[in-house]
Amino acid sequence: MDDVGAESTLPMLGASPLTSLRELAMLFLRLGTTAFGGPAAHIALMEDEVVRRRQWMTRERFLDYVGATNLIPGPNSTELAIHIGHARGGWPGLIVAGVCFIVPAMLIITVVAWAYVRYGSLPDAAGLLYGIKPVVMSIVAMALWSLGRTAIKTVPLAILGVVAVVLVALGAHELAILAGAGAVMGIARFGRLSATRSRGLAIVAALGASTAGAAAMQASAGAVPFALQQLFLVFVKAGAVLFGSGYVLLAFLRADLVERLRWLTEPQLLDAIAIGQVMPGPVFTTATFIGYVLAGPSGAIVATVGIFLPAFVFVAISGPIVPRLRQSVVAGAVLDGVNVASMALMAVVSWHLGRAAFVDPWTVALGLASLIALLQFRVNSAWLIALGAMFGWLVR
Repeated sequence: MDDVGAESTLPMLGASPLTSLRELAMLFLRLGTTAFGGPAAHIALMEDEVVRRRQWMTRERFLDYVGATNLIPGPNSTELAIHIGHARGGWPGLIVAGVCFIVPAMLIITVVAWAYVRYGSLPDAAGLLYGIKPVVMSIVAMALWSLGRTAIKTVPLAILGVVAVVLVALGAHELAILAGAGAVMGIARFGRLSATRSRGLAIVAALGASTAGAAAMQASAGAVPFALQQLFLVFVKAGAVLFGSGYVLLAFLRADLVERLRWLTEPQLLDAIAIGQVMPGPVFTTATFIGYVLAGPSGAIVATVGIFLPAFVFVAISGPIVPRLRQSVVAGAVLDGVNVASMALMAVVSWHLGRAAFVDPWTVALGLASLIALLQFRVNSAWLIALGAMFGWLVR
């Protein structure tokens, strides 16, 4: 597609929506039902639908939103869906896209949680995942290739990307890599070292205050009886301050729900995290499972609303700013650095996921066939995931 031509179709603040709410709802309901594989896979699926197939925005704009979601707390892929909804449907689109991406996973996990409470164990989905994982990795690989070519515009950005990959592989903190990459590009462009240091110190101070505040809340509260209001506050706090993957969510919820409040056991929490990882849609729907285990359907709703509510607030605040960042040379350079670092994070995560997905000749062949179908025939990714699930069910 012609990225320059497509840019002119993007809405300006206050302009009429370019996409009907029904179309947004149908797309994100489908993605919420079929988007297996975690945030990296979700981003790849959204890129395929929004950039390649529908041409709703340029790859550069899509990358800007990916970079923006990495700089705020909360579930990245859900925040990306909310950004896309706002860009294409205004404020109503923001709500419709986010809710429709969350609700299918919430309903699926509610059913799984009901079975878990009733029968005391998780259903076996190994066969389905055996076929789905290679297909998802092919979709991720294609998205990495197309987004990477857009993100890496210059030799310095390419070098920065390599450095970011190495740092991620060595275990450096994701937020530090993103902030550092943005700062490097800002300094290299304008040399305003003192101003950049000031901004960096402000960011670090804000993050430190958030962490200290969370720690203070944990330290000041003793064990308390279960209450829906307290459950809501636990998950609002998680959604408001949590950076990172579902494994970071595991550590955060363990401190609150297992150690401080003693509402869950260790095995229950691990089962909840596992369900969030293997089911479609946002990983943070782990909250739905926990809420149902603790208080049935009302607990599932309260926990889900709590953990996702901050994402809508953060995107509502930052969303209108993102398109304007490109108008500033300084902000644009910083965003370029953040985008390259985001691709580095996605690449390293994809490498680890790929090692778990391609386990034998069957899965390798399925992955290659999926990649060919995507590149040569532009088969819809949802159909490929369905076929992969059927293949896994038959083979296993």
